[in-house]
Amino acid sequence: MTDREREEIIRSSPIGNSLDGFHVLFNSICQSRSVPCSPEALDQLNDEDVQDLVSSLLAVLRVLPIARRLPSGTGRGTLRNGFLTLISAVASNDFNYECVRPLLEGVISKKPDEEIWTQVYHAITESTTPPRPMLMASSLQQTPWLRNTSSFVNSVEYRKHVDAVLKEELGAMYVGLHRFHEAYFGGVVGLTTAAQTVFEKCTEGSNPLFRNGNGWIGWPQQAKEKDVLRWFEDVTEQLLHLSRECGPLTTAARRFIIALPNQPLEGLTAERKLDVGFVNGPQAKNSRYHWSQILVPGKLKSNPDDDKASKAWLDIGRCVRQVFCTQDTRRFVIAFTLCGPFMRIWAFDRLGGIASDQFDINRDGLRFVSTILGFLWMNEEQLGFDPTIITSGGKRYIEIDHNGSRERLVIDTAIRRSLCVVGRATTCWKAHREGDTNTPLVIKDTWQYTERGEEGELLREATNRGVFNLGRYYYHYTVQVSGTDDDVRSNVRRGLDITTAGNYLPERSTTPRISIATVSSREGCITTPSRMRPASRTDALLLSSKRSCSASTTTKMDRSALPNRIHRRLIIRDYGKPIYEASSCAALLSALKGCIIGHESLHKAGILHRDISINNLMINEDSNSSWSSFLIDLDLAIKEQQESASGTKEKAGTRAFMAIGVLLGEQHSFMHDLESFFWVLFWICVHYNGPGKNIGRTEFESWNYEDDAKLARSKKGIIDDEVDFLKVAEDNFTAYYRSLIPWVNRLRGEVFPDGRRRRKEDSDLYYKMQQVLQAAWEMDQAPDVRD
Repeated sequence: MTDREREEIIRSSPIGNSLDGFHVLFNSICQSRSVPCSPEALDQLNDEDVQDLVSSLLAVLRVLPIARRLPSGTGRGTLRNGFLTLISAVASNDFNYECVRPLLEGVISKKPDEEIWTQVYHAITESTTPPRPMLMASSLQQTPWLRNTSSFVNSVEYRKHVDAVLKEELGAMYVGLHRFHEAYFGGVVGLTTAAQTVFEKCTEGSNPLFRNGNGWIGWPQQAKEKDVLRWFEDVTEQLLHLSRECGPLTTAARRFIIALPNQPLEGLTAERKLDVGFVNGPQAKNSRYHWSQILVPGKLKSNPDDDKASKAWLDIGRCVRQVFCTQDTRRFVIAFTLCGPFMRIWAFDRLGGIASDQFDINRDGLRFVSTILGFLWMNEEQLGFDPTIITSGGKRYIEIDHNGSRERLVIDTAIRRSLCVVGRATTCWKAHREGDTNTPLVIKDTWQYTERGEEGELLREATNRGVFNLGRYYYHYTVQVSGTDDDVRSNVRRGLDITTAGNYLPERSTTPRISIATVSSREGCITTPSRMRPASRTDALLLSSKRSCSASTTTKMDRSALPNRIHRRLIIRDYGKPIYEASSCAALLSALKGCIIGHESLHKAGILHRDISINNLMINEDSNSSWSSFLIDLDLAIKEQQESASGTKEKAGTRAFMAIGVLLGEQHSFMHDLESFFWVLFWICVHYNGPGKNIGRTEFESWNYEDDAKLARSKKGIIDDEVDFLKVAEDNFTAYYRSLIPWVNRLRGEVFPDGRRRRKEDSDLYYKMQQVLQAAWEMDQAPDVRD
């Protein structure tokens, strides 16, 4: 059935008032639990309530006549059959209701019929095991992944699209954690005494800044944003002045607050505004600011009721993402929200956001003073900057113990920074050994789940086995800060326990947040530069609002099973540029062929890459010791014959380049990676009009955020007919790459014979794809293709 036929069926068979009974049930449950009748209520209902809602909803939708007319989405029977499978899954003890949450939210919000039926298909697809595919690379059981803002490729990042994915990425944000202030402010020397002294000064005199019972002088009673911003600036400056005799003048003297709610800050492609924030000088206070200068971002809301996940919490998360993206040594970010007079202090790291309890600044004046002075006095490590990246003499470097000696690796430039808050947050720097500028190295910084195998071990194995056209191993280790392995739960969060959060619901099942892959595509007293440990050879729920639904779950869970990420660093001894920066069409074809050869070599070594993307295929056109073209990033790679994927639990790949079969739930094989090479070439020809010249938004922007099934249909619609494909290419390939249309079409014919996905593994496809690229190069009259 075509999309048009499906849309016509939905238009001709409206749901109408068929769901009125569901809405009555939902309102009744919400009223009995004293929660608002809105989608956010799902965060506060227990398992039994949600199960009742889901069962009621599915029972109604299944008996609608339209369910007999629409296909199931699983390839077997009608949608009514799909409902039976889903209803059976819902009745099981280990069903994860987050799979059907988008459907529940759509119905509660009374979304259009088309959107509701789309979410029905999503729920059925995500909650059922797909038919056993013919492409089997290992025994890994696939599970759905979450979208992540770092997976966006060539995106203009419209806010409505980013926010939907960012909300999914942030997942549950825990508030009211015990010991929060102690954990993040306790290491600020002299803060407690200074805050008490300054607050006493605020209460002195005939016209005190603070009056018990009335609060802060000048506080705008209507709490309008403009008035609060002006007040906030004034009171911060007065607190800074009063504290000059108490605190670290070298820090406070050069730090101040800015309030620019109507002025977008420079930094990323998409313009984003910041209500208020703390920055360092020496810029004049009226100058233009950059997100890289923001130390502590803040978000203001006039309505106290906006202190919730869908409002202020998401807004501050959006600001924090900008900070992370523009500050390449940030381990975590301290932030705050002020909704009316109610303040929360936030800490965002690579697991998500946690916060203090809410407090009224006009009632707890001392706490407000302590918070503001903390923002002004914190050193860089306490603010979340990585102390293992050392700055001295105008250069940055790290130190490692390599082959029995201490080496200093000087950072030349940042190559890539993943644009996300939660996730692996890959950062790459070009570097060199001190005294050896002729041998380029790449430092790769990531935050990986603790249960996953180390990429460094896999890369070392591949390098030792002679895999070619693959970035070669140099060294890897687990980063240490304050003498401790730098993980999120113990080190970054100082052991704070999310089960003490005011909105933690222990009865809900728990699963680590899983996110789609992409790579480029962090308190206490001041410490000396930390040493590293060499790697061993060997909104209210714990779950995100969109967790993986087929991962194993438990109803009760000890703290050791809570998700955690650890800070790892890998050094590679090959350097290049992303393939889309190739200097000519011939160079692009040559590099793509070389990367396919590298993939085949890796495959023969028993390792499957699983993340072929424009940022993981490199070209080296400089005269250095690196490969002329090569693959990078084994973060999602697995040994093809092993029984598990070293902790990997997601569908793997970068959305825009994922094979159709992977999107549909097939087990990942080398054939899917070969298909991804095709999508990389297609994407480059559409989005670049010359070496690295991104043309901006295209009609394929939606590939960054479409759901699996819709993206799979979009891709199938492009490749299933030669005439249609040529029309798409003519309409969308840039002038620079238009000459490649017949060759990309020939490549399409090899990857998708007769416009269909290959159902059997065929190692000859490596050779066939290389032959097409070789012929294209020869037609372009380029020098000999380099391997």
